[in-house]
Amino acid sequence: MNRVLIEPAGYDRVQPAVDRVFECFPLPLEGRKVVIKPNVLRASEAGEGIVTHPSVLQAVVAKVKSLNPSQIVVGDNPGLFNYGANEESFWKTGLMEAAQGCYRNIGNDAVRVDFLAEFMPSVSVSRAILEADVVISLPKFKTHGLTVMTGAIKNSYGCLPGAQKALLHRMAGSPERFHDLVVAVFKLRVPDLFIMDAIVGMEGNGPASPDLRDIGLLMAADNAVALDAAVAVMMGVDPGQLRFLRQAKAEGLGDYDPRHLKILGALNPLPDFKLPPLGGSALQENRAVQEIIAERTDLRPKADPGLCSACGTCIDQCPVNALVMDEELPAVDAGTCITCFCCQEICPEKAIALA
Repeated sequence: MNRVLIEPAGYDRVQPAVDRVFECFPLPLEGRKVVIKPNVLRASEAGEGIVTHPSVLQAVVAKVKSLNPSQIVVGDNPGLFNYGANEESFWKTGLMEAAQGCYRNIGNDAVRVDFLAEFMPSVSVSRAILEADVVISLPKFKTHGLTVMTGAIKNSYGCLPGAQKALLHRMAGSPERFHDLVVAVFKLRVPDLFIMDAIVGMEGNGPASPDLRDIGLLMAADNAVALDAAVAVMMGVDPGQLRFLRQAKAEGLGDYDPRHLKILGALNPLPDFKLPPLGGSALQENRAVQEIIAERTDLRPKADPGLCSACGTCIDQCPVNALVMDEELPAVDAGTCITCFCCQEICPEKAIALA
């Protein structure tokens, strides 16, 4: 039976709730490499409720530091509107300062790993996440127009750098297949602890809805399926209605049945909580969003001859060997490129643009 902690908290009093999380779910961190991954959907103000709030990240980093790890890395790969703009997103949201010197651009070093042939035979994953001893995921309590909710499982989608996230969106082709894809990405490196910012949540047509909801809770679990099941109940959804939770359970990742959860605290549905359509039509049928996804997946790297020093760093770091030197400028094989944007992230001269 998996436990889910539901602890009262506010952005001005987060640390006691975070301390309680580590009492309930202790992790051996001394001498270990720890990655802390907030939900950084895009560059936005903290008050918009789109990303994990900086005060939550700050409290988690402070707690982890007190447990003497050998290394702490804070990072994420933002979503559709900010591919390749990791640092900008962290600065604008306030998460850079909250990272307390532990931020790293995890988008500029990736590893190619096997994936699902029906989508892509392999994907590029941030090396820091794959090589961490411990991964702590900090999802946000939000709705999502394609998966109904975005929480512990969906937060792992950010382990993929660049526009390959959009490419997978496009290749999924339907909300049902995208649910399966989200679980497949989650399985690439299952985090060890989940701490959810549910102090201010989001309802309506997320993941960037203006409809915010004061909830006043920090939620945590060491099992993502259990945590997402509790969130679904709070949103007024039967967890069994959510395909990604059914898929995760079928793959042995946890149980969403509320009868099999041990709740530490009070699990209460939020009255009149506004949900997007359960069928995923809010995003799948949104022409503007689909056009942006198509646009992002068509982008390819191009070197600026006035800035490029022909150092070859982009070629060395490309996880799929899609770049070669052509007359002292890197050139891309469009058919091989997976639009992970690693070349743009790693370029020391900032000479790579996407066109």
